[in-house]
Amino acid sequence: MRNMSYLFRKMLCIACCALCANATVSAAEHSLTITQLRDSALATNFTLRQARLHVDAAKEQHRETFTKFFPSVSATGAWFNANRPMAKMDIDPQEFISPEMGAMMAASLPAEALAALSTPMAMTMMKNGTIASISAMQPIFAGGQIVNGNKLAKVGEEASQLQVKIAENDVVEQVEQTFWQLVSLEEKTRTLNAVSEMLKSLEGDVKAAVKAGVALRNDLLQVQLRQNEIESQYLKLSNGRSLIKLLLAQYCGLRDTTFSITYDHNALEVTPVDHEQALLNTSEYQLMEKNVQVTALQRKMEVGKNLPSLAVGAGYNYHNLMECDRHFAMVYATVNVPISDWWGGSHAIRRKRIAEQEAQEQLTNNSELLKIQMQKAWNDVVEAESQLALAERSETQAEENLRLHRNTYKAGTATMSDLLEAQLLFQQALDKKTEAYISLQMAALAYRIATGS
Repeated sequence: MRNMSYLFRKMLCIACCALCANATVSAAEHSLTITQLRDSALATNFTLRQARLHVDAAKEQHRETFTKFFPSVSATGAWFNANRPMAKMDIDPQEFISPEMGAMMAASLPAEALAALSTPMAMTMMKNGTIASISAMQPIFAGGQIVNGNKLAKVGEEASQLQVKIAENDVVEQVEQTFWQLVSLEEKTRTLNAVSEMLKSLEGDVKAAVKAGVALRNDLLQVQLRQNEIESQYLKLSNGRSLIKLLLAQYCGLRDTTFSITYDHNALEVTPVDHEQALLNTSEYQLMEKNVQVTALQRKMEVGKNLPSLAVGAGYNYHNLMECDRHFAMVYATVNVPISDWWGGSHAIRRKRIAEQEAQEQLTNNSELLKIQMQKAWNDVVEAESQLALAERSETQAEENLRLHRNTYKAGTATMSDLLEAQLLFQQALDKKTEAYISLQMAALAYRIATGS
């Protein structure tokens, strides 16, 4: 019995040392913190790369729309050669000469000239030629479509940046959840290591006791059955760790899974924030505000389509259609007044106004839902803190229960089954403490993301 007392003191010592020690990293592994994994994911994640490309496209869209403020310049040129003249005119000079003018011309002109004037002539032109022009058109008023189009493009760029922020939150949430899942498996593996060491030591002492005839062989069999259960749990935890590491490597752009993790073992402290103020800082709320702005600008754009438009222009032209070179410049103004467009345009404007109202109501409704989500996330944090405190008390009680069973077994008033049951309860208490700690980390993460902090 004195040997058994020494055995259980050794068991408790091994358990406490194993549970308090940090993870040991082999020379082939590199240790990563949650911050390093998060930064790696933000730099390499495929979804984020796609979202950032959308931002670049939105910026180019904004720059493209801004060019509408400037004049549109165009140049045209044409050359042609027809098989016959495009214009032909027969001219009879007699139709333009009055009798008095004819008498005067007969007295002053020679007979050959008079004969030519009395013969009809044929005039042709534009059988071939060249035309060239360059012009610039500056819009003066386009119903606000250019101004509102630029505002719409800017809002689109800002919305794409908010979508990147939301995507970043999603990636961070995935990485941290996976990280803490791995932490849970690591902690449970440490617990199994401690239990395995206790059982190994217990097996050796029970073997010696059976050989000495002071213990039953059934006690040894119970210890060995318990060892088999531990081996089975090892396999499950090992497979789970391998899968979680693969997921974490994929999220974070790591080349392999030859890494270990380090983390703070201290209890997490979470401070509540003002949910009304936090709402304004969330990317989801800001994105809904952008949606309201978009619908308002789309309504203004629809109105602009049905308003008159005014533009001025200037150009320089050249042609040789009249068998000689002609150069000239010109300025002009254009006014376009849509008249029949108002028949359908008025309905389109009402439709856009309804869409704007829907977006505003959606903002109000979803704002309330976001605040409810924040409150639920905080309630989960409070509950997780209470569960962790309860798990810590259970651990203390399970440890005391194990100590009492050790003493009763030493006194010969308890069986090996009772002792192994106490050891199992102690293991379960440690696992529940680990799960409560991980639940608190998850709840804190959800609250941080819900409040945009």
